[in-house]
Amino acid sequence: MSAHEKTSVLAEARQPTTPIKRQYVNFTFFKVDPSWRRLPEEEKARGRLELVNVVERFRDDLLLYTYSLLGLRSDADFMIWRIGDRLETFQDMSAQIFRTGLGKYLVNTYSYLAATKRSIYVIRHQHPGSEGSRLQVVPGEAKYLFVYPFVKSRDWYLLAKDVRQRIMDEHIAVGHRYPTVKINTTYSFGLDDQEFVVAFESDKPHDFLDLVMELRETESSKYTVRDTPVFTCVMKKIDEILESLG
Repeated sequence: MSAHEKTSVLAEARQPTTPIKRQYVNFTFFKVDPSWRRLPEEEKARGRLELVNVVERFRDDLLLYTYSLLGLRSDADFMIWRIGDRLETFQDMSAQIFRTGLGKYLVNTYSYLAATKRSIYVIRHQHPGSEGSRLQVVPGEAKYLFVYPFVKSRDWYLLAKDVRQRIMDEHIAVGHRYPTVKINTTYSFGLDDQEFVVAFESDKPHDFLDLVMELRETESSKYTVRDTPVFTCVMKKIDEILESLG
């Protein structure tokens, strides 16, 4: 590189950059009341359209991804993954959902709130765009999403930092053996009951199963207090999801 080129690179590096905003992240799960299925078809069609319109209106303010859990769990039929800058936007959207014809028959069975934050454990593993270096969620839009709340024991936080780093190095190394599985870790300290919400994207559920099974054998596993319920979600368009509710 010439002296002129080096000077240009340094000048670019010194240019002020717009700070990257941290995001709020919400996974909200819905179950439809069985009485919905017994309504006249015209009323159901109207209710579905109203809810679809709500979702589409909020795409200007939020990153929105919709998933079906129909037939995979008994306590949730679909989930909306919402990512944004304001908690109030989540509230506004939920209020409008419940005011629709279909919303009157929905129960919000689970809702997990978190925020983005850089990991303190993956510094030595970071590369541009790596999961631990991101302040913003970058969904890859894989077909399947596996979501669960996560809580560590208080003993974990009393370990020396270098001990925790060593344990997490092993944990991270296992994850790197499964490139078909992408993790999105968000933080709930003080915002919700859990400490983290983890969302794994993959087109290969078997690979995720193998990853979780292998992680059970790592030292970090003994510091896990809770990592359930686990939700297996299938990405679908919102109109397809609502049509499937019957």
